[in-house]
Amino acid sequence: MHEGESIEIAGTVLPGGLVYVGPRLKAPNGIVEPALINPNLSVSGQGDCRDQHTNYSPSYSNLSPEGRRAYLHWLSTGRSHPDCDIGLVFLFFYGLERRVIVDSENDSAAKKEWPIILAELRRLLDIYGQRSDSFRRYAGDLLSWIELDGASPRLYEQPIPDFPRTYEMPPYLRLALGQASMDRKPVPAGLALSWVRLSPEIYLRTPATRCPDEFGRLFAHRYREFFSAGLVLPKNRTKLKFSYRPASLGLIGVNVSLGFGDIPDVTALTTPIKKLAEIVEQCTNELAAYSRLIGKDPGAGGTVEGLLLLPTAAWPDAVQAMLETLTARVSEGFVSLLLSELLDSLGGTKLPMNRERLRNLARTLESVGIGLEPDVLAGAKTPAEQDTVILFEQPILKTVGAPRAEYQTAALTLQLASAMTQADGDFHARELAHLQAEIEGWAHLSLAERRRLHAHLQWLTISPMSLAALKKKLEPLPTQAREILATFMATLAQSDGLVSPEEVRFLEKIYKTLGVEPKRVFSDIHAAEAGRAPISISRVEKQGFRLDAQRIAALQEDTARVSALLSSIFAEEPTSSSAPSGPALEPEVEVEVEVESESDVAATAPLGLDESHAALLRLLLSRPTWTRAELEDAATDLDLMLDGALEQINEAAFDAFDEPLLEGDDPITVNVDLIETIA
Repeated sequence: MHEGESIEIAGTVLPGGLVYVGPRLKAPNGIVEPALINPNLSVSGQGDCRDQHTNYSPSYSNLSPEGRRAYLHWLSTGRSHPDCDIGLVFLFFYGLERRVIVDSENDSAAKKEWPIILAELRRLLDIYGQRSDSFRRYAGDLLSWIELDGASPRLYEQPIPDFPRTYEMPPYLRLALGQASMDRKPVPAGLALSWVRLSPEIYLRTPATRCPDEFGRLFAHRYREFFSAGLVLPKNRTKLKFSYRPASLGLIGVNVSLGFGDIPDVTALTTPIKKLAEIVEQCTNELAAYSRLIGKDPGAGGTVEGLLLLPTAAWPDAVQAMLETLTARVSEGFVSLLLSELLDSLGGTKLPMNRERLRNLARTLESVGIGLEPDVLAGAKTPAEQDTVILFEQPILKTVGAPRAEYQTAALTLQLASAMTQADGDFHARELAHLQAEIEGWAHLSLAERRRLHAHLQWLTISPMSLAALKKKLEPLPTQAREILATFMATLAQSDGLVSPEEVRFLEKIYKTLGVEPKRVFSDIHAAEAGRAPISISRVEKQGFRLDAQRIAALQEDTARVSALLSSIFAEEPTSSSAPSGPALEPEVEVEVEVESESDVAATAPLGLDESHAALLRLLLSRPTWTRAELEDAATDLDLMLDGALEQINEAAFDAFDEPLLEGDDPITVNVDLIETIA
């Protein structure tokens, strides 16, 4: 029956086709076709597909009447019951296998059904692939056979189809890698990712399997960091050949194989996969904290809490695009927005944005060249979600330490200035320009420090410091530093061209707080313009006050001289002794050690063999027959002596199963009864 056709058998309508129906049909090896539904055979009125109705190699003709009813019912209800006897699933698979391997040889109509069969195989794998390793392997092999038909000579340039992970690499993937090796082309990141996901030589730990999308993005990023354009594979001697091993008893003994000329089989090499395994290990470790969070709360993946436990390279594409937009905006100037707006753009948050989470956010932004003000990493008070923050362009620093005393002094100066400049209710543009010029004049500060000070000043225009809040910072200052700050404030008062009565009164408060005689306010204002026309308290000339070069130099020298005394008085909130280089684990997240079982790890080393002998064994399991010349090439690629290697593999098989795996000298045959057991 072709796809889309329906037929009634024993009172049950079978929709969708893709089955063989009739009184007789021989298999290629002469037995009755196992997949054939013979309408003349008896069918019981009852039969549950969840019960065990089949042996190891089922055949419709050998089923009991109850088993036939169960099979027909499973076919009639969409072939999708998750608890169906896997033998019944295999029975349907035998029909697909015959249609692809046998009928398509001489029937063009059968080959036209391959896309439909391909889709059906993927659907069945989604339902039953995790239940049965055997079904996953056989269905995966048939997938590979279909995908290899008419394959491009440059598969490495094409998107890689999805294949189930089994005990050997899909032939399609091995061909793509072999073509890249043959053409001396670097392996693209997507192909390398498929390689590590499907290679039996790499054990994927929980973070890589629980968080597949994040792992994929992070692996591709780290792969490009490590190999730039991609890993270039050596052209080894082992040639690629694919022998299809059928599941159906009706195809046993049928020789179905494909050769690919001089295309090498790169799975015979160990060095490339070792390099990729190192990247896998790094990515897995980087995802560990995020994986634990998702294990506890699967819904946390799209929130800020989840993002902050990830390297930015593993962020979802939509958030990556937002981050790129934000980076472009800060490259053009300061970005002012509410903290809640920033959090919403990153997916929102389930939990309150406490100090530690905000510090993690600041570290994450800094890792992509975006600074955040207020500087919570240096101890600034944690803003509320409705408070404004400033984002700015900042060089990516490899190491981040506590702010230098010189920087802290400069920041305190700006904070005090912001309090004074708004004494008359406004922060004038000329006052802002004056402070910006002062920042640029502080040559004892680095470019990165001055850039942050500009951003800090921008934030202060929106969230100025109060004198009361600054008082505790000013009290420990030595007398010399207080004198310098008092003089600077008197100078700043004139920068907008007007010294208002409100500013004079506020200056007096500042002087009093600094322990400087308030009566000096008037004399300091006038002294700042020594040698020029007297300044009226109510008005000055439009050009405003300017410090002369000598006075600027003196102020900078005095500031640098007292900075060493100020390094411990500026933190508003306690900070850790060192700033971590990446996002820190949340205190609320319980540390859970995900233990991988010994049996899982041992799955990467069949029969307890070492790396090179295990690689040769995996290669041997891919085909039932090998010429000695083929295995000589493989042994050379693996730096092994062939006879000794085969003897060691056979000894390991004897220890495990009391029978040899390999027989003969040339050709060398593989014991097919042991292939699946070892796999």
